[in-house]
Amino acid sequence: MAPLELHGKRAIVTGASSGIGRATAAALAAAGVRVAGGARRVGRLETEIALELDVTDAVSCSSFASEALERLGGLDILVNNAGLALGRAPFDESSEEDEATVFGVNVTGLVRMTRLCLPHFGNGGHIVNMGSVAGRVAYEGGASYVAAKFAERGFTYALREDLLGRPIRITTVDPGLTETEFSLVRFKGDEERAAAVYRGVEALQPADIAECIVFALTRPWHVNVDEIVVKARNQSSGGRILRDE
Repeated sequence: MAPLELHGKRAIVTGASSGIGRATAAALAAAGVRVAGGARRVGRLETEIALELDVTDAVSCSSFASEALERLGGLDILVNNAGLALGRAPFDESSEEDEATVFGVNVTGLVRMTRLCLPHFGNGGHIVNMGSVAGRVAYEGGASYVAAKFAERGFTYALREDLLGRPIRITTVDPGLTETEFSLVRFKGDEERAAAVYRGVEALQPADIAECIVFALTRPWHVNVDEIVVKARNQSSGGRILRDE
């Protein structure tokens, strides 16, 4: 059967100001989708509808969803992309503040945005949650982020069960090493540590992940791509990467 046509559909993309979110918003727009992008750095958004959004703040989420949905006139696609990690150290060096932020963005924010958007899907909706290989196999020095991404995958599975029979498809996309601002945020602005993450290996690019998302969205309607796991060729797991000498 022919791929599903995206032209004219309406989408919300969180964390759309950079990295995978920005690439996904651009790919959707190129396919004729009307996109409402949300991010804290609203000035960096390049979407048709650009609105400030802090997924850790309930009022911000509610205001964003109300305005985005009103301007879109409904919803067909939700891409829960906003996410981050903070620190790369043994868990006993973690802090309450960092843990609250990691869980607030990756778990609570994703759940909140899903709840706010669910009532506004018409027939033929699709929710894409941005996971990570960290939510499939643990690695050292990332306990909070690993736990958050395991929670995202669990929520995605549970939501799939709850929505069985409703005209909404659900996909988790779980990337490995992808060259974005992720590591710069994780290391709190330390450019040298962030650059080292991608040194000596050809990492995935945001456009690679955006293509995976578009693939899932365009499958014939009877097909649900439950999960996509994508890693750089020289990465076997979250913590194991073959680098050039």
